[in-house]
Amino acid sequence: MTRLCLAVAFVVAANAHFATAADDAPDKYLLRYSLSGGQKLSYEVTHVAKTKTRLKGDEEISQVHTVSNRHWDVVGVEGEEMTFNHVVDSVEMTQQQGDKDEIRWSSRSGEEPPRVFSKVAEQIGKTLSTVTINPRGQETDREDNGGSKASLGMGSLSLALPEEAIAIGDSWSIPREIKTRTEDGLVKPIKIRELYTLEKVKSGVATLSVRSEPLTPIDEESVRAQVVQQLSNGTIKFDLDAGHMISKELNWDETVVGFQGPNSMMEYRARMTEQLIDSVVRTARRP
Repeated sequence: MTRLCLAVAFVVAANAHFATAADDAPDKYLLRYSLSGGQKLSYEVTHVAKTKTRLKGDEEISQVHTVSNRHWDVVGVEGEEMTFNHVVDSVEMTQQQGDKDEIRWSSRSGEEPPRVFSKVAEQIGKTLSTVTINPRGQETDREDNGGSKASLGMGSLSLALPEEAIAIGDSWSIPREIKTRTEDGLVKPIKIRELYTLEKVKSGVATLSVRSEPLTPIDEESVRAQVVQQLSNGTIKFDLDAGHMISKELNWDETVVGFQGPNSMMEYRARMTEQLIDSVVRTARRP
């Protein structure tokens, strides 16, 4: 074979190799919020929790069941930043502590709320906070109104999205800190990270897993008992085309032994789900 033929063969082979490598490259997806002025996103949130504690031979079970309806009212879009009001429209709450009678209340009933639910009742129908986020879901501004700290089992409002486009199987993490109190009464911050992984993409919907990982060593079981209830483990669905969350499901199944002495025990079982129930645009969507 002549030198010219060898050179041509080399170029053809190289181009074939690069083409194959490009074909084998995984698809990447850019996860971004994309809200429009006048848009309203409504969600139904269900939070169910059962806590069993054993202290000095006595066992007590407490249970809560909350169903709330809330919405984001997008009041402005300026450049890439999107501002929305967060409003809780209604709530149904059930609580039982040990052998005490079950307490129930619905904000739609028109009845006076029991004292234990009075703070929540004050929030219904009001703008709890006005939040500005960028396309990655990072808060750039936030104004909280009085009494808006109760989460009603909703967790954080926006989802922290990765900086770059990612492929299926890729992960990113978000740092967080939980403040706990030791048996000596001292405040101990616990650093954790929320680890997100893109599990799959189907019909424009990205399925993400989320898992909380404590980074600070926890030596005291009393501190561990405070931390486990704030860790997130579950699944999130995000609409890539519409640019907002569709659903979230978080689960807890934790047991802590010795959190208040050698014979003490706490079991915590809970589930929180959040589901998009409505998406209304009152004005034209931005291009």
